[in-house]
Amino acid sequence: MKYQKWNWAASNPRACAEMEGAGIPPLAAMTLCARGLDTAEKAEQFLASGRELLGDPMALRDMDRAVERLRRALEEGEQIAVYGDYDVDGITATCLLTDALERMGGTVLSYIPDRMEEGYGLNREAVAALRARGVSLIVTVDCGITAVEETEFARTLGMDVIITDHHECKPVLPAAAAVVDPHRCGCPYPFKSLAGVGVALKLAMALAGPAGEAEVLERYADLAAIGTVADVMRVVGENRAIVRLGLEALRTTSRPGLRALLQEVGLADRPVTSAAIGYTLAPRINASGRMGRAGVAAELLLTRDSARGEKLARALCDLNRERQAIEAEIYAECITRVEKLPAQERSALVLSGEHWHQGVVGIVASRLAERYSCPAFMICLQDGRGKGSCRSFGGFNLFAALESCADLLDGFGGHELAAGFTIQESQIPAFARRINECVRLRTGGAEMVSTLEIDGEVENVDLLTLEGVEGLDMLEPFGAGNPKPVFSLTGCTVSALSEVGGGRHLKLKLSAGGRSLDAIFFSATMAQTALAPGDRVDVAFTPQINEYRGWRGVQLQVCDLRPALTRAQAERALYEKFCRAEPLTRREARALLPSREEFVDLWRYLKGRAAPGPIEESAPRLVRNLSHACGRRGAGVRVMVCLEVFHERGLIRMERTADRLRIHLCAVEGKVDLNESRIIKNLQSILE
Repeated sequence: MKYQKWNWAASNPRACAEMEGAGIPPLAAMTLCARGLDTAEKAEQFLASGRELLGDPMALRDMDRAVERLRRALEEGEQIAVYGDYDVDGITATCLLTDALERMGGTVLSYIPDRMEEGYGLNREAVAALRARGVSLIVTVDCGITAVEETEFARTLGMDVIITDHHECKPVLPAAAAVVDPHRCGCPYPFKSLAGVGVALKLAMALAGPAGEAEVLERYADLAAIGTVADVMRVVGENRAIVRLGLEALRTTSRPGLRALLQEVGLADRPVTSAAIGYTLAPRINASGRMGRAGVAAELLLTRDSARGEKLARALCDLNRERQAIEAEIYAECITRVEKLPAQERSALVLSGEHWHQGVVGIVASRLAERYSCPAFMICLQDGRGKGSCRSFGGFNLFAALESCADLLDGFGGHELAAGFTIQESQIPAFARRINECVRLRTGGAEMVSTLEIDGEVENVDLLTLEGVEGLDMLEPFGAGNPKPVFSLTGCTVSALSEVGGGRHLKLKLSAGGRSLDAIFFSATMAQTALAPGDRVDVAFTPQINEYRGWRGVQLQVCDLRPALTRAQAERALYEKFCRAEPLTRREARALLPSREEFVDLWRYLKGRAAPGPIEESAPRLVRNLSHACGRRGAGVRVMVCLEVFHERGLIRMERTADRLRIHLCAVEGKVDLNESRIIKNLQSILE
């Protein structure tokens, strides 16, 4: 109901069994195999999260130049400015490097531009203001890679600039004292998915030198983990190590403000997971930047005063509630407008508004992209000029698309999946036409389809126990590149349902395999799902442990659900899957594999119908007749497999049209061994 297509990963029962034999829990083994990590060795390599994964900071291009210039500034007592961004990645990076330089004896001030007044990245006015405050060296974090003119302006004022960033690079780089970005051409650093805070961490470690790297990592792993998860960086390789170390550090963080925020949101006495960062901590830190008050979050992360930290934590939560209210209002307006758009303007959504809050349109763009299965571009207008935020869908490369529209834009930057741009209001119609054409060219004119990736079908509901679900913890930390596992159950019965959370969410009782299962479907209502007790549904879900007042139990967090197929529909779908030679689960192979008796009964029936001409009927009727003749209720799909095997082994010649089957019996000499059938061997190998 939420996704137009469910896409199951190819199953590999034999590999799963071998992984389980190596000590990997069943659900974790199924997930790893679904993602191509189908041996214990591959799994071990992927799941590694130790410090040995961390690369040498000095391997980043220009890191030696950045370290040399910063050490000179520290030695000579220069005024240094750490210039960041107003999102979580930028705020954590700013705080990390500011604190690190201060601990090294530096005279440091941090600067985060106002989202509404200044916009993203370096700007001339800020550079001039910093110079007036005595700054001679600016170090950017999470920004600056496109600041060619601003860096040159700083040089004319007698200032040096060190760029540290992780965004995509344009052909011309700023003429800075150093440009540290893993994406820059010629950078040999092997891991390219560092967040902005990850690059800042590398700089702090490089400054500390080999002897001090471990201490820096321990001190700032919590900030690095928050920024990495919040910026949706791939949680693989080095990022996996950073996030794992950071999650451990968050349990005992020494930052008073961060401790207060964990207390305020109910995480003080619970293990902090990557999901808790993404859905609880990050939105509140982000809210300060979105609402034009990034300094609140920065002060919270830097303060050493517990009372001040508690006050700032409450302020962040208040800002987040304000952000949610504004976001809901803009989103509702956009829904109304999108529904009125002609089809040719819905390959990509380009919407603009005079009164929109610049700080929340990026979130609205994400929600629109998910709802309408296409990229979304939101533009805030003021005095004839627009500031845009865009979010991708289906892997559409936003950065490349904006490059192709560069002649229509005043500027742009960002990632493949999230980006920002500025544009004159008069250019918006042309921009909308070109972006829609870009999407149509990429998709060949076909509509983008919202697809849910499913790691596997749970054939045995007894795996969904506390112990079974806890076995998935070995896959943590989750995030981009390592999403939470999604499984499916088919043919569940809805026993009961009710709305919770003020009517915003749906709580379900499901019956499957003789067990009753609790489930929660967030952001779904009875009206939207049209469910009623007794309905049969297929459910896609992430299993989790629900803790409430000391009670712990398994709960299915529903990703999507849809009406279950009837028996006939399910058999037809399974047979079509078999004919397409798609990977089968053990349960599907079991449902398809005929018994010896079924082969014998069917062959007797065919021999009894032998006549000069072929047996010819509509496919459904013939299958039904054959099933009845075999005396086996519900054997229709296996009857078709029997016919396929007879055809393969030369016993019959079967012709199929859209709606009819024609079967000719063939003259054969001697016995034919059906066990030598390729079809039978394949089905048996899956079961084994």
